Amino acid sequence: MDWSTVFSMSTLVNTVNTATIVVLAGLGCLLTDQVGIMSIGIDGMMTAGAFAAVMGSWLCGSWLMGIVFALAAGLLFGLFYAVFVVRFKSDEFIIGVAMNIFAVALTTFMLRSIPGQTGSFHPATGTVTKLPAFTLTLPGGTPVTLSLMVPLSWLLVAVCWVMMYRTPLGYWLHASGEHPESLRSVGRSPERMRYLGSLLCGLLCGLSGAYLSLGYLSTFTENMSASRGYVAVACVIFGRSNPLYVFLAALLFGFIDTAGQRMQGVVDPTLTATFPYIGTILMMVLLAARTAIRKRRA
Repeated sequence: MDWSTVFSMSTLVNTVNTATIVVLAGLGCLLTDQVGIMSIGIDGMMTAGAFAAVMGSWLCGSWLMGIVFALAAGLLFGLFYAVFVVRFKSDEFIIGVAMNIFAVALTTFMLRSIPGQTGSFHPATGTVTKLPAFTLTLPGGTPVTLSLMVPLSWLLVAVCWVMMYRTPLGYWLHASGEHPESLRSVGRSPERMRYLGSLLCGLLCGLSGAYLSLGYLSTFTENMSASRGYVAVACVIFGRSNPLYVFLAALLFGFIDTAGQRMQGVVDPTLTATFPYIGTILMMVLLAARTAIRKRRA
């Protein structure tokens, strides 16, 4: 096997593109984790966002409207999750799994109802407008084309870090999950902070779905998130809810996914498709081992 195909500039570009999906969803999950909620339902939010983005782009003929539709879908799912978890005190894991199943069923039904297609969306009339992209020339003279969403995700990582560690809002979000009574004693509502965290999570996951269907690909397929939401949850846990560490964990996932695709000429493609999820499991095992070692030393 020629390892230069695995460790190459094209691998780096594909790693960044693949990681962007997980970065955006991971930031959303991170915000709910700050308010004391582990949002398992982000996979469903991504699926809904991906479908809404394609429909908005196709119906309105604009990628910008696709983004608006995706944000609206993510916001609705985030509100749905917050109402059940915050208002009705439902189990967050059960609601999250139910929302993931509901999103797949809903988008499949709407795909067969609105354009009347099954499997994937291929419009007979009109086109799906992709997200704008730009081209960079690397020092070696290699041109690289990236979606506009890639640098936006990097900017959001920085914004999220500043908000969490340098603004009162970040402290309020964290306090609503760690010390809600202390937050209430200074006149702030922990419930409102939890609603805000869930709504922001929905927006970011909707944006992740929009990038998946309009930037990374240019169509919608049934269940196209392919459990990337669960990978984003694992990246948040592995990254200890730090935006920078979550970003690095997402890059690791992106590299494993891309390397698996490069190795399909040598390894069975069915096996290489499992590489990202095997890597995610190993990440969690490593985290558990590290936690056990720290407890033993303490």
